[in-house]
Amino acid sequence: MARREDRQESPLIGAVVLDTDVASFIFKDDSRVRLYNPHVDGKLWVLSFQSLAEFEQWAILRRWGQRRKDDLDDFLESFVLITPDRKLCKLWAQIRAEAKLQGHPIETADAWVAGTALRYSVPLVTHNRAHFRWIAGLKVISEA
Repeated sequence: MARREDRQESPLIGAVVLDTDVASFIFKDDSRVRLYNPHVDGKLWVLSFQSLAEFEQWAILRRWGQRRKDDLDDFLESFVLITPDRKLCKLWAQIRAEAKLQGHPIETADAWVAGTALRYSVPLVTHNRAHFRWIAGLKVISEA
């Protein structure tokens, strides 16, 4: 019997993983979102659980009211949320280990986001290209 992580999975066709920064631009209707519209319009938006956690933290730290929290909840419904499985955890570990071995520091959160894009073989849309440029096999889309 094939192990669960070895089974063929349906790809996320036409999808892009949005880094927290680009997702935030969309949520806040930041002027920089215009840079990314050509890359995200008509695509399936994917969000790492890590980005979801960051959004939730912002709401708490900034003491958002219920209306703003509801707006955030509505916005987050636009995404396919990816939670970690064993394969994603292995990718995260590989990214972090390679970063350390090669002298490329990478934040824990960025490694989860990059791992999510690698896990599903879809591009990562970020405004922080430098955080990800050295990761083998990762397609990065950035206007920064």
